[in-house]
Amino acid sequence: MKKHHIRRIDQFERVARYIFSNVGYTFSARSVADHLEKKHISIDNETVCSYLDRLEKAFLLHRCSRYGLTGQRILKTRERFYPAGTALRYSALGYNADSMAAALENIIYLELCRRGYSVHVGKIGDMEIDLVAQRRNERLYVQLAHRTDPPRTEERAYDSLFRIRDDYPRYILTTDSFAGGDHEGIRTMHIADFLLSGEF
Repeated sequence: MKKHHIRRIDQFERVARYIFSNVGYTFSARSVADHLEKKHISIDNETVCSYLDRLEKAFLLHRCSRYGLTGQRILKTRERFYPAGTALRYSALGYNADSMAAALENIIYLELCRRGYSVHVGKIGDMEIDLVAQRRNERLYVQLAHRTDPPRTEERAYDSLFRIRDDYPRYILTTDSFAGGDHEGIRTMHIADFLLSGEF
């Protein structure tokens, strides 16, 4: 804030809090501005974009663009942002058990980046793949399901991966104790096993 002479500290902090509380969701500058307007904080799209840019350049956030799997191109709208560490989110918002899924997605994203992958949110038709990781000629698709117990959660995770027509590895990652196995080319793994794996 000091370096970039940010005077509206309340605005800046509200934008940062919004980002930290919406890890794992795609959104636009307009949706952030609309949310803050409802809280009686007036801010325009350009200012939101400027704040996001400052947070990114300070290495507090990672920008994760959407990638159109059909047209094989980066999409310019509705990105995701991941904090550079889960502790940043906790320091801003405190611990909440409901935030576990977002924290795990954040950890997987950071680990893929650490391993040299370029990571995007995949878009295929009207559905999204949580993480599409590309490294040279390698690619892998990752869907995160904190728990696959509810049938709808499991169906959603599989449905989007079934739409992919190439032969790159596809994973569903979960915290289920007995996660494991393959189903029509989609591998289900416990998140810890995936993080410790040397396969990717």
